[in-house]
Amino acid sequence: MRNGVRGWRRRSNPLLRRSDVVEAWTALIVAALLLVAAPLAGALAGRWAHDDAQAAAVRQRTERHHVSAQVVSRPPETMPAVEGGRQQTVPVSVRWTPQGGQARTATARVPVGTHRGDVVDVWFDDHGRSVAPPPNDTMVWQHTLTLGVCVAGGAAASVLLAHAAVRRVAMRHRLAEWEREWARTEPQWTRRRPA
Repeated sequence: MRNGVRGWRRRSNPLLRRSDVVEAWTALIVAALLLVAAPLAGALAGRWAHDDAQAAAVRQRTERHHVSAQVVSRPPETMPAVEGGRQQTVPVSVRWTPQGGQARTATARVPVGTHRGDVVDVWFDDHGRSVAPPPNDTMVWQHTLTLGVCVAGGAAASVLLAHAAVRRVAMRHRLAEWEREWARTEPQWTRRRPA
């Protein structure tokens, strides 16, 4: 066992080409990038997305006002076709009374199936327009995870594409090296003279 740990000692191999060494080092670099850099890129992108989405949610919470309003108009009888499984809403007139103020009426989007006289939760902006509710914590985390996973996946895909390109170039060099070696070796095996 004087040779040390098997595989760790550098051995000269007449079949080992420079392109083989480049490809082996490339495989190690690719493994490191896939195991460290791609998840790190996803985590950093996710952190940035979380901070950005959280700031947007806070800003929207200050700009949008939640009210409980009573539906005063009759919702339409016919409903539009379902779009992508999202909850459908329809525009109707609603009335509410702010604290210490007069009753107000506006058009707001309410869920399908709402009837005249129902009390619904609606959101309005500073100009009195009906708007979607601000994102909650679940939506912020969904955005964070989606962006983080997409960036990590994109980074991993980029690394794998680059690795495939390097392997292709290494294969060309390997074949060229083998061709040159065969040109030198073939006359000794076949006893032909080089041209």
